[in-house]
Amino acid sequence: MVPRLQPVEVPRVVDRSTGGADRSRAHVMRVIIVDTEVASRRTLRELCAHEPDVDVVAEFSDSVVALEAARASPPDVLFLNVHMTPLSGVAFAKALESFTPTHIVFISAHDRFARDAFDGNATDFLVKPLDGVRFRYALTRIRRRLDLERLAKQQLGLSDVLQQVEQSTRTLCQPRRRIIADSGGRMHVLDVGDIELIESEKNYVTLTVGRDRYTARCTLLHAEAAMASQRMLRISRSRLVNLTHVREIGRTPRGDVIVLLAGGVAVTTSERYRHSVRQELGRIQLNTREG
Repeated sequence: MVPRLQPVEVPRVVDRSTGGADRSRAHVMRVIIVDTEVASRRTLRELCAHEPDVDVVAEFSDSVVALEAARASPPDVLFLNVHMTPLSGVAFAKALESFTPTHIVFISAHDRFARDAFDGNATDFLVKPLDGVRFRYALTRIRRRLDLERLAKQQLGLSDVLQQVEQSTRTLCQPRRRIIADSGGRMHVLDVGDIELIESEKNYVTLTVGRDRYTARCTLLHAEAAMASQRMLRISRSRLVNLTHVREIGRTPRGDVIVLLAGGVAVTTSERYRHSVRQELGRIQLNTREG
């Protein structure tokens, strides 16, 4: 069983001029301290307490227990003693590496172990007795790295959005297909973007546009292929709705989803497709209302 992170009572340095707001930075660094020496952990807590954007969420003297906790709830920064048993600091870091991008600051009384520490992907190395100036320098480096990581994630997210916009633009620029269908003995040419609902029966499909209904000789699969430029949702074995025209969502007492289309037609999901319909509607963030 993975142990729960235990909060540590950390003294706070409060700026009285700001009404006691000691968390003014937008991003607070979650810190875990792992050291077998009580005095070393206390010194680290005191140094962290003077940094308004640092929150010590847990501390450990047992490296194995600490590793399980860090895997379960990865911190932003890990202060880690090099000399520990049964798991050394370097072994700890290598075991944690594949689970989290946590920034590791190694601590040791001997600077000759710095090389081993950096081989363990350390962000920084502090020598005991800990110095406040050197400690703050290490945090400054970590802040810069965290800011760069956040910026990279934002740029990656923006890139995904731009790709989606580009794909949507290409789709919109493509000429939309048209379907020839019958109504009252007359043939009509329908723009696929206007079709709200498709229902199949044997070798025919019924196409709903507003309050009007048209029939075409084809299977539901063929009709679905013709509607490829639209976002279609299968609500039963024989029904497809065009999500562009969905105006309201409700539910039956048994939990089936009722879809109200722009033209006023309401259709209900079958039990088989109930779950997949809810998932899709959740992705487009439509709020359901009890029916």
